[in-house]
Amino acid sequence: MAKASAINTPVHIVLVGDSIFDNASYVDEGDSVVEQLQAVMGNDVTVTLIAVDGSVTTDVSEQLVDFPDDASHVIVSCGGNDALSVINILDARVNTVGAAMRAMDRERDAFRSNYSNMLEALLERSPNLVVCTVYNNIPGLGTETVAGLALFNEIILEEAIARRLPIIDLRNLCQDVGDYSARSPIEPSAQGGRKIAKAIQRVVALHAFGTGESRVYV
Repeated sequence: MAKASAINTPVHIVLVGDSIFDNASYVDEGDSVVEQLQAVMGNDVTVTLIAVDGSVTTDVSEQLVDFPDDASHVIVSCGGNDALSVINILDARVNTVGAAMRAMDRERDAFRSNYSNMLEALLERSPNLVVCTVYNNIPGLGTETVAGLALFNEIILEEAIARRLPIIDLRNLCQDVGDYSARSPIEPSAQGGRKIAKAIQRVVALHAFGTGESRVYV
């Protein structure tokens, strides 16, 4: 794999979205995703964090107020909070499985619209956009929640592939208990953050942006 120093400069990576990137409150100093990414990319690369803990897709427009003009690559991880905000539907009483699926489908339709709008807004800032799936190996996560997340991940994949964007699949990347913070199990730990940082490094170094190719990275 090419080293950061071999990447054509200037490189300015912007991290957008939620606490997958804005995880400093859940790890020790120096172990956040942005700090670890800066370390693996080296001093010749600029890394800017505008992601905000707790954000959903419709919040990203507020983050773009601080978007740097010289960004070369944008990495977005968002959608997990959207899914968790409607997961209470799984506890609703319905007469059939079909009725439950129809209820979830309404939420999926709303998410698709919001997620699609978010991607278009980001592509206006930079064509070198990388999308992350929502991880699903969180310790203690119920099987019904995992099933619900799959419905949202399907949309993330469909919308990213439709735009020929590279994808970092956090589901396959963060599979160990140690990848999740002991302070909050839905946030990446130092170990998980290191995996995410290295995956971003691989995409920036290896992906052929602008060729219309969509690839999955882990």
